Amino acid sequence: MTNLLKSWLRQGPAVQQLISFNHHDIVTGGVFTAQVAQLYQQLKDSDAKRWLLSSESSDLFAVGLCAGLLAGKQIILPANTQAGTLSELTHEFDGIIANMPICEGKAFLRLDKDLYPPASTWPQTETWGELVLFTSGSSGKPKRVAKSIEQLDAEVSVLEHTFAQHLPHCSVISTVSHQHIYGLLFKVLWPLAASRPFLSDLVEYPETLSYYANLFPNLCLISSPAQLSRLPDALDNEPQLRAPSLVFSSGGPLSFEASKAVANCYGEPPIEVFGSTETGGIAYRSQHQKNASWQTFASIAIEQDQVDGALLLKSPYLPDNDWLKCDDKISLNSDGTFSLQGRLDRIIKVEEKRLSLVQMESLLESHPFVAKAALLMLEQPRVQLGAAIELSQEGILQLEQHGKLALNNQLKNHLLSQFERVTLPRRWRYTEALPLDQQGKRVHATMLALFDIDKFKSK
Repeated sequence: MTNLLKSWLRQGPAVQQLISFNHHDIVTGGVFTAQVAQLYQQLKDSDAKRWLLSSESSDLFAVGLCAGLLAGKQIILPANTQAGTLSELTHEFDGIIANMPICEGKAFLRLDKDLYPPASTWPQTETWGELVLFTSGSSGKPKRVAKSIEQLDAEVSVLEHTFAQHLPHCSVISTVSHQHIYGLLFKVLWPLAASRPFLSDLVEYPETLSYYANLFPNLCLISSPAQLSRLPDALDNEPQLRAPSLVFSSGGPLSFEASKAVANCYGEPPIEVFGSTETGGIAYRSQHQKNASWQTFASIAIEQDQVDGALLLKSPYLPDNDWLKCDDKISLNSDGTFSLQGRLDRIIKVEEKRLSLVQMESLLESHPFVAKAALLMLEQPRVQLGAAIELSQEGILQLEQHGKLALNNQLKNHLLSQFERVTLPRRWRYTEALPLDQQGKRVHATMLALFDIDKFKSK
């Protein structure tokens, strides 16, 4: 199946197509068409070319996205709408499409649920617009990633081809934001193109999830590893009478234990999707056993770099047809599947000695006191390595009984099995949970904030 998204965008929805819903409202194709047509005309009448799009409501976001692409505009999706983020991106956009003003000194077009424009026909386009995402890279600086309609269409078409048989008359709900590529594709663009209604609100509580699972016979849940890891406890780790037809997870690694716990509640493990904002989806798997291999999507070609084992990728979701070298190390299996062997790009120098943060984090996480570990270079008050640790139950007990300094020393001794003392972390933080955003990713600025105030000094 090809051109699924472009075909839908050319003709628009049927009048009675259910676009979106929440607990008190629905949006049909007729209403959606009128909203898109009105905004499309406002955009065509404006000289501004680059429009930042932001809305917490997925149906209004979809209106802005469709109108912008049909009007030939460049639609900008920031990682978030914090004042600092918008300040960094202010030179990237001329106007704002949002449900409220979020930045002064720019053209503004309002998205409004209470506006019901007169019935209209679906706009026709001669030139497609472009989507630009800004993802927070490991350095903390926004990274610009442009996506053409052809790239988005290729991915949506492959998703439908791969998973449609498992989604009969499905409604889509999500715990992740549509402002990022995963939620954008899985919650908005793919459902629109395949005529599957989506929940316009974000699911924030397990009770909400259970409410919709009981309401709809077929439900598709779009979620993240962080949220799925917490879900089984919220469901009392009991099998559910009504479960989603499919559960998707992306944005980071999902542990086998979490996958197994979700399977216990819902009957099947989540479908994990591996990829990034830059590459789009690369591969998928379900962990029926530990360390399950990854299966590439049908349109994807991969190879392994013979020098450092890096993933080499060729994909229709990329702007050109060249091979792209990724920062993920892989091992190829004889059946064409592959396993992930960690990241290659987190190499730093400490006291002029090269250090793999991935390797040190893995060693820390092998200690019985550690559930998760994250390392980062700190610039203040001086350049040094910091360790943020999410403790296991055994580790929490150790901290309570013997204190922070003793725990620091035990973990340092553990690291000395592979690392020189001069490379070890100098500052340690023990936190109830490592801070993650809605996509289940670590945010550099939030991680740094853990080290802002030294309540304890470690030697």
